[in-house]
Amino acid sequence: MGKVVHGKMVWATDAKGNRYQYRDWTTDPADVQNLLNWTNSKLGIRYRPVDVELKDFSYSPSEIPVLYFTGHEAFSLTAKERAGLRNFLRDGGFIIADACCGMKPFSEAFEREIDAILPGRRRFGIPEDHPIMESFYRVGKVQYQTEGRGKYNDRVHLEGMNIGCRTAVFFTRHDLSCGWDHHTHPHGSRVMPSHALQLGANIITYALATYQLGRFLSTEKVYYQGDRKTRDEFVFGQIQHDGDWDPDPSAVMNLLKYVGRYSTMDVQFKRADVDLRRADDVFKRSFLYMTGHHDFRLGRAEAANLGKFLSNGGVLLADACCGRSSFDTAFRREMTRVLPGKTLERLENDHPLFTSLAKIESVEYTDLIKQSRPGFNQPMLEGISLNGILAVVYSRYDLGCGWEEIEHPYARGVASVDALKMGMNTIVYAMTH
Repeated sequence: MGKVVHGKMVWATDAKGNRYQYRDWTTDPADVQNLLNWTNSKLGIRYRPVDVELKDFSYSPSEIPVLYFTGHEAFSLTAKERAGLRNFLRDGGFIIADACCGMKPFSEAFEREIDAILPGRRRFGIPEDHPIMESFYRVGKVQYQTEGRGKYNDRVHLEGMNIGCRTAVFFTRHDLSCGWDHHTHPHGSRVMPSHALQLGANIITYALATYQLGRFLSTEKVYYQGDRKTRDEFVFGQIQHDGDWDPDPSAVMNLLKYVGRYSTMDVQFKRADVDLRRADDVFKRSFLYMTGHHDFRLGRAEAANLGKFLSNGGVLLADACCGRSSFDTAFRREMTRVLPGKTLERLENDHPLFTSLAKIESVEYTDLIKQSRPGFNQPMLEGISLNGILAVVYSRYDLGCGWEEIEHPYARGVASVDALKMGMNTIVYAMTH
């Protein structure tokens, strides 16, 4: 775990009134060492801290998988450093950023820099169902201490940025580093030491568990027919929305490959990204797909166009990526606006979709589902039918991670083999009905 060297020399005054100079990144000199000593003992690992000068860093996660920024003051990076950190994150690395003492200048500087490093990616508040909340310790409310307010309990306030189905950036405006360094003081805003250490352990656990996934996602799969003129055969349309709409970038390619191999359909290796605000973008498709991690809301035109698409014979397949409850709640809410008066209902096991090509009588689920529901193997799809034909197919359990055929440690979903079969059957059903 690399602690990033940054910032100018600054002056400070100790408790005896003596003036001294230090570099801002060293405000809690033993924070990473203490965190890793504690985490190593809990997890049985052997991580060690190193100081990282970005000008000398290879930006390879295989050398150092986690970089850590902390400080009080504003700082800035060079264009070369931003490009290097962008590659580092895309290649599977992680960044943790901590505003020491809750200092606003550092927070504002990190926001500016990370938005420049990952342009177009949204910073989001880590929800309660994010894997980091239980990756090692089950964390609910934590204890804070804020100047002028004292100690109080509140939910975890962390922000994140995703690359694919992985949160690659964790940012806290409330100091964790003082807690890792085993000290507190009444100034600023901080998480108290015991909870700071638990959150730190959870972040390290999450990074370890998803490191190989990050390395897998760093290899981009190319839709080699993407620039060709669309034929009349099947093309996969994926809906854009503001709830992290593309968390599994390799999933659709793998699914299309599977459909091409095991069916007689003439699929085109092309994914069309669909903007629901543009009617011409929507109505030239016959099949749409929707997924995500977070809450989202459709605009009035988006909901109307999707409703017309479904009412005119189109089919929508949707799943909650990683089985996240935030997306599940949002999807159910938005479908009541898209198709007023209609509700999602479970598909019975004898529904034609389950035999449209592969015969699906039972399915295997991911380890998290097996732990929470031992022995559960029923296929769980819900749907909305219009004029007797299935128009919406929805899975509250993840399908897309399974399509990628790489382990997603924190996915609550259908295992790869059966996820591919369910996706293929849905496509075949849609095209034959």
